[in-house]
Amino acid sequence: IVNPEVRQTFEIRSRFIRHVRNFLDSRGFMEVETPVLNTIPGGANARPFITYHNTLNINMYMRIATELHLKRLIVGGIERVYEIGRIFRNEGMDTKHNPEFTTVELYQAYADFNDMMDLFEELLSSAAMEILGTYQVEWLGQTIDLTPGWPRLTMAEAVKQHLGIDFMAIESDEEAVAAARAKGVDMDGVEPTWGNALYECFDQMVEDKLIQPTFITMHPVDVSPLAKRSPQDPRLTERFELFICGNEMGNAFSELNDPIDQRQRFIKQVELREKGDEEANMMDEDFVRALEYGMPPTGGLGIGIDRAVMLLTNNSSIRDVILFPTMKPEN
Repeated sequence: IVNPEVRQTFEIRSRFIRHVRNFLDSRGFMEVETPVLNTIPGGANARPFITYHNTLNINMYMRIATELHLKRLIVGGIERVYEIGRIFRNEGMDTKHNPEFTTVELYQAYADFNDMMDLFEELLSSAAMEILGTYQVEWLGQTIDLTPGWPRLTMAEAVKQHLGIDFMAIESDEEAVAAARAKGVDMDGVEPTWGNALYECFDQMVEDKLIQPTFITMHPVDVSPLAKRSPQDPRLTERFELFICGNEMGNAFSELNDPIDQRQRFIKQVELREKGDEEANMMDEDFVRALEYGMPPTGGLGIGIDRAVMLLTNNSSIRDVILFPTMKPEN
């Protein structure tokens, strides 16, 4: 009632979601709805909320992503598909995270992660121009330039640029982990592999240095159980994340469509889960079966609606862009 700037934030949020729909609809994407209650939580590394279905007498999970159902629809012949919906993750709360948040996930057959980079850049920059009338936005004390033509760096290039470690010249797990620890990277509780060492170096030491829009590509297989391997280096995947002001704005990859490789990756995730990693994926036999029928080469992209709205409204906390954020009860 007394804060018109708050109302303006949610008007911009509404306009942004409308922009996303118009943008995708005009490119032949079909909007769908997939289940919120799942028998297996999949599509991301995250702790789920667990509930109980009385009639079926089974535990069920609030969805942690829409990915695996949307990719089943690609298998089913819907070649451009998207969903805007609520996601639930039973994790920590801070200025970037709320237990329930909104994403748009989209999948396009006969595309790859390069196509998704082009699409993401066009979607976000055109939203700024349409809603704000400019590519220059203020966020977290920085002037962000959303003019198209954002830099694209591999994760290894970014780590070499900021830390001086050339992971592409390192072959053994032991040497990679030692190099990471020498730079003060915490590897405790992480499987000591080359890929995890590269990822932890980036996550702990580089991510927050990326102020202007930057695509970070070619993530390790170890942290990308659903992404297609790079034909140039089997340790890496055709995946990217977009970072602005040290915040991850979206995640995308050339989708893994090899059912044998996917089963092996799920098995690896199950092993991690048995060792105590509550965020690791479960085995999803139904999804592997779908891949056995055949999924065409596909590009997929997930965008955090809330963080995009934070950027467009110059808000520093995710709670300021969600109408009813999760809060402790007064008593």
